[in-house]
Amino acid sequence: MKLIAYLLPQFHPIPENDLHWGKGFTEWTNTKKAKPLYKDHHQPNEPWADNYYCLLEDQARRRQEELAAAYGLHGFCYYHYWFKGKKLLEKPLEQKLRDPLSTLPFCLSWANESWTRKWDGGSRDVIQKQTYGTEKDWKEHFEYLLPFFRDSRYVRIGGKPLFVIYRPGDIGCWNEMRSLWEKLAVRNGLGGIYWVRTLGGFQAGRQEGFDASVEFEPHYTFATGSPPWRKLKTADGPHLVVDYDPLWMEILHRSIHREGEAILPGAFVGWDNTPRIGSRGQSCLGATPEKFGWYLSRQIRRAKELYRSEFLFINAWNEWAEGTYLEPDRRYGFRYLEELNKAAQGTN
Repeated sequence: MKLIAYLLPQFHPIPENDLHWGKGFTEWTNTKKAKPLYKDHHQPNEPWADNYYCLLEDQARRRQEELAAAYGLHGFCYYHYWFKGKKLLEKPLEQKLRDPLSTLPFCLSWANESWTRKWDGGSRDVIQKQTYGTEKDWKEHFEYLLPFFRDSRYVRIGGKPLFVIYRPGDIGCWNEMRSLWEKLAVRNGLGGIYWVRTLGGFQAGRQEGFDASVEFEPHYTFATGSPPWRKLKTADGPHLVVDYDPLWMEILHRSIHREGEAILPGAFVGWDNTPRIGSRGQSCLGATPEKFGWYLSRQIRRAKELYRSEFLFINAWNEWAEGTYLEPDRRYGFRYLEELNKAAQGTN
């Protein structure tokens, strides 16, 4: 089983974030200022040994890869941000491409949604609007991605580079863009692209042109399941919470049949996005490393026996401000990574 963890590159300053959030803003900014909203709410989350890294440093990125490989991950799925020719948070991935010492396999998920001050990809308080342009823009986007697709470390299925799209239903020019990219991929010796759409917290009806769908957890279960939400009163306003165990049980008991399409299963570490949006967020109660390891081992078994998938995608490696991360922290040390490794080795 090849375990892939999503990786957020927002751990270095960029001018756009400086302008809208304050100079020097990174994901650590929200993580550090988080506060507990209710009894036993653990905030802020703090990295092990105060490792508030910057992903512009080669050593920080290499250290991530060494940890990931040592504890059973096959690779990372980097979020990719492209807004009709404008790139954001691209430098860590570009530096990886040039770094021969950065050996971990990787793939990309195009996070094709607008950046907003509400962190919701909506249409209000927009920082950077997501648009798609014309054929000229699609070609420019493909040409930017081509060196990554050609790289020997890039994850492939059936010889084709695996490319995830986060919000496929938002691309009005999808059929035309896909057709062009397929032609360009073949012309450049790739044999095509293995297209994967995300099943997350938005409408995901049948959509042509994709080879597979990936379950993005816990969002997919939030949207399609019946998790037992509860509303808590906090000093900052009402706040939704859900228990870890029933949420995971919904994942493990879900039918995978979706009209015959290939499904790449998902998993999650935890969930708490209050560092980003306070009481308007949601948090998951009762997560522990041992529970995560037990549930992950069952999902790996399902991936092999039911999904017939060689991949499983985990949310996430380093989503610190959303409370879902595998990286070591002060509270649990390396225990989440240790449980990950047990599950990967089949010893849970």
